[in-house]
Amino acid sequence: MKFGYRSNLSKMKRTRILLADDHAVVRQGFKMILGAQADMEIVGEAANGREAVELGAQLHPDIVVMDVAMPELNGIEATRRLIAANPHIRVIALSMHKDSVYVREILRAGARGYLLKDSGADDLVKAIRAVAGGESYLSPAVSNAVLDDYRKHVTNPIDLLTSREREVLQMLAEGKTNKEIAVVLNLSVYTVDAHRGRIMEKLNLHSINELVRFALRNGLID
Repeated sequence: MKFGYRSNLSKMKRTRILLADDHAVVRQGFKMILGAQADMEIVGEAANGREAVELGAQLHPDIVVMDVAMPELNGIEATRRLIAANPHIRVIALSMHKDSVYVREILRAGARGYLLKDSGADDLVKAIRAVAGGESYLSPAVSNAVLDDYRKHVTNPIDLLTSREREVLQMLAEGKTNKEIAVVLNLSVYTVDAHRGRIMEKLNLHSINELVRFALRNGLID
């Protein structure tokens, strides 16, 4: 009987997980927790949103545990791109924020779960099993009021922006110059300046300070 039990365990289909968080210590902690689960395996790690999108396409994980706040390409935009290219992948957002804007934006981007960073190890495991099984998962501390808020916001000015414009918007809000953005995105400074102009026009913004406030309100930067 014991031999048969081990055999069944060895044949168990394990949930393939990609971890995306810019803090190596956080990723290491998750690896220890999830590595102890017989039905889970870590197939890759990403230190930013751009890496998460690339590794998602390469590794085809079942679940991506995605930090919402990451430099250059945040978890919201990374989730949007990842799911657009790989609809089978399910994302669980990871954040320290209970604010409705973070929950709303990441769910609108396609995430199936939202886990607070101060959640216990059991909650992480429970969230992954729920989402892998086709369900949704929200940390208990995320109230019904947040869900109601999410349902009410069916439109948002950020929807007016293209994926590239959202990317440029985040970098501008982070304080990067047009030249720095051009280098990161392999674009000309002229093209970045054109993106900047369209962003300001579409969102009816008139200064970089207004742009930063908009990015904060929409969870694009911390």
